[in-house]
Amino acid sequence: MEITNVSEYQEIAKQKLPKMAYDYYASGAEDQWTLHENRFAFTKILFRPRILIDVSKIDMTTTVLGFKISMPIMIAPTAFQKMAHPEGEYATARAASAAGTIMTLSSWATSSVEEVASTGPGIRFFQLYVYKDRNVVAQLVRRAERAGFKAIALTVDTPKLGRREADIKNRFTLPPFLTLKNFEGLDLGKMDQADDSGLASYVAGQIDRSLSWKDVKWLQTITTLPILVKGVLTAEDTRIAVEAGAAGIIVSNHGARQLDYVPATIMALEEVNQWFQT
Repeated sequence: MEITNVSEYQEIAKQKLPKMAYDYYASGAEDQWTLHENRFAFTKILFRPRILIDVSKIDMTTTVLGFKISMPIMIAPTAFQKMAHPEGEYATARAASAAGTIMTLSSWATSSVEEVASTGPGIRFFQLYVYKDRNVVAQLVRRAERAGFKAIALTVDTPKLGRREADIKNRFTLPPFLTLKNFEGLDLGKMDQADDSGLASYVAGQIDRSLSWKDVKWLQTITTLPILVKGVLTAEDTRIAVEAGAAGIIVSNHGARQLDYVPATIMALEEVNQWFQT
């Protein structure tokens, strides 16, 4: 089958993947209103084309944190990629490098930061959750630094995992042949009671619900990497993030997988951008 539109990948995935895996990737939280809105919002944004402009040479390059990339499109963190294909994050890393753009690796990846770094050169960021045991956080950050990652994308919209009804119905668990590779070899301290088969669900339960702006400051004391605050949806939080010393923000509603009935990301972007214009 020749793929002519990116939306066709979803139907192919539905045909090829086990139902539990497909539903994990495809579903959003609660009623999935925001999931629908994320897509529908783009239909409200129209081109205002200008004509008779020389477009024989087009330059889409831009910079992010000083890194030049080929286009203003990057790869967001996605967990458990080997659940979809044996190459998983390896293939994603190679593709991002070949396309000349940035990949952000999920801390819940099925390939480690070291393994992704071994695929070859590329600009990579590391997505991070903050756990109750801050020693685990510090170890993850150090591993990302040693593996040559260039920034930390601190996810701040997950005091607890969103209620994804498909996962509840499917009794979702990570397949037994996969594990959270970034947690292998760590001193897990309070987290060491989990065996590999239950590590994913256990780690999710260890996310610190007391996470606050003071922890952004704390993170700056343990790394020299720039910190991006991922999960911002309002102008108010944009201002606080900048004041807290964030190197940047990622406007995101977590792919509609966390809190339902929040604005589509593309609509929140307008509010955030207007704050920067003032």
